[in-house]
Parts: sequence; C-alpha cells; structure tokens
Amino acid sequence: MSNNAVRIPVSTLQSFICDTFTRMGVPEDEALICSEVVITSDLRGIESHGIGRLKYYYDRIKSGQHKSITQLEIIHESPTTAVVDGHHGMGMIIGTRSMQMAIDKAETYGMGAVAVRNSTHFGIAGYYPTMAAKAGMIGMSFTNARPSIAPTFGVQPKLGTNPIAFGCPSDEPFPFLYVAATSIAQRGKFEVYARTEKTAPAGWAVNQQGAMETNPNSVLTGLTRDTIALLPLGGFGEILGGHKGYGLAVTVEILCAALQNGAFLQGLLGLDNEGNKRYFKVGHFFMAIKIENFVPLEEFKHTTGEILRELRAEFHRLYA
Repeated sequence: MSNNAVRIPVSTLQSFICDTFTRMGVPEDEALICSEVVITSDLRGIESHGIGRLKYYYDRIKSGQHKSITQLEIIHESPTTAVVDGHHGMGMIIGTRSMQMAIDKAETYGMGAVAVRNSTHFGIAGYYPTMAAKAGMIGMSFTNARPSIAPTFGVQPKLGTNPIAFGCPSDEPFPFLYVAATSIAQRGKFEVYARTEKTAPAGWAVNQQGAMETNPNSVLTGLTRDTIALLPLGGFGEILGGHKGYGLAVTVEILCAALQNGAFLQGLLGLDNEGNKRYFKVGHFFMAIKIENFVPLEEFKHTTGEILRELRAEFHRLYA
C-alpha cells in the first residue's frame, strides 16, 4: 500500500454508499441492501464492483436507464420455480429478493430456481450464492450483460461478460465460493486500470483488426462503440481453449434470456436503433439446493472442507 494511502473505516464507507443511494431516490431500507452488496465487493478485494462503481449507478439512474424505485412482479410461479420481471429497478434489490425466493422454495421443496428479466447491474454475482450458503444450501447465480465478448475467431462484441457464481457451506469458518466472468477480464478491470493509469495485460481485448489492445481508456471507449471486444476465457481461437469460455458465456446467455423471455445479445446494448439510451433489460438466473435432501448437512460440510484442505495442502507443499 502507498504511504500516501488514506484508510477509511468500512462503516464510514458503507454509510456514504447508503446515503448516496438514498439521495438517488432509493428507499432507505433498499439503499442499505445496495450498500451491503457494494461494500462486500470491496471487502473481497474486487475493486471493479465496489465503491468505484458508485458513479455507474448514479449515471444510469440520472439517464433514466435504471429506476431508483424497484417494483418486482412475479410473472409465473410454481412450487419450485418463478419468473420475475424487475421492471428496470435496482439490480441488487431484484437479486436479493429473487435469491431469497429461490432459498425459500428450496427450504420447502428441496430446490428453487428463479429467472429474472428486465433487471439492471446487480453488483458482484458472488453475493447471492453466499446467501444460500448461510442458509445451509448450495447457491448459484448467473447474469447476462451488455455485449462485450467476441465469439471464438470473431472480433465483434456479442455476449456480455456473463459471470458464473457458485457457493456452498463448509466446515471451515468460511464457505466455498467461485465467482468468475466468462471473459478473461471484465469491463470493471479496465476501469480500475484506467483510474490507476496503468496498461492492461495483452490478450484481454482485441480490436476490429484482430490486434490486442492494452490501453484501458481505448478499450472502454471501444466497447461503447463496438470497435473493441473482450476475449473469452482461454483467449483468441481454440489453442488455449477460448472456445470453452465462449461456450460458457453462451450457456449463461441462455439461462438469463430464454427461460424468462428476456433480452439477449444486441438487445442488451441499452440503446435504441437511433442510438438513444434506453433500459438495459438485463436477465439473471438464481438457484438454491437444499443439501439435507441429499446428505446430512454436517457430512456435506466436512467433505467440502476436506476437499479444500487437501487442495491447499498441495499449494503449501510446493510453495511453503
């Protein structure tokens, strides 16, 4: 850490975030939830989705692409599933309510799944599986986003960064949590590089001529103009498995669009045919699985813990 760095208490930062959302017109109780999602990102070291993203929400609400008041509507529901329309409200509120709905269904019926349409940016995808893990369940969350990833062998942005998040409890003091975009790096990483005036690594983004782009400001500008695309996990082509990351991104797109009759691909640009700003129409998919319907919870947690400990032991064996 730089000697010039200023340390600010977490409680102060969260209060600032909460107050900011309230000033944007978000109800106080919902602003607190939004601030919890945002500060959790910073606490986990994910700078791309923390307080640095606060202006993103301000700009979207100011432009009319987000609504500060969230009105969730259940379009269709069964004992184990639901389709929800977020009506372009706050993604963090839509996400927490939808994940809780999946958890409640899983508590009664063993499994719960909720598909969401017409949402907005919901923060870090990993926040929602941890809700399930705290309830003694397996949790998963997925979201699509405005186009930024090029298909394998392509250079045109078609798919969002489309993250995958999986979480479950363990017998250790923390749950297991996997969260990753299906691109090598997401847009927020370039925002961090731009703020710190650093060059991004080669191989993360490609221009229309197929050349790698490392200037973060050029990448961020190019993403809005469809002249720059992010590369899927594995990179360009198939040699390092870029087609696998591409396939994962497509899988997320289907889960977050087809099940809820939602927007997809270019339909998520947030622009109309004349280039005017409109709603982003983001889609999500949440799932909760009640572990005790398979094995006793403590047995599951112990097995999961043993897996984690054995994997860490290999790391310590090589690097201790």
